[in-house]
Amino acid sequence: MPLDTLKAANKAVGVKQATKAIERDQAIAVFLASDAETRVVTPLRDLCARKNILVEDVPTMNELGKACGIAVGAAAVAVVK
Repeated sequence: MPLDTLKAANKAVGVKQATKAIERDQAIAVFLASDAETRVVTPLRDLCARKNILVEDVPTMNELGKACGIAVGAAAVAVVK
């Protein structure tokens, strides 16, 4: 899933919101920033593996935040149904 689809997509921004969306079986795909702290994104990556959810890596948190149309960086974003 291309990163530029995030601006118009229904999404859950941030690790906590993305985790909730995954646990509720609402997530289609998850974007994770490669420069986010490992201790923050590893549990989310593991949850995606257990739930068979596609994970896309994005180089930076700033790039991920910008793709979502927000002024700050984001460690994780889930695209939801």
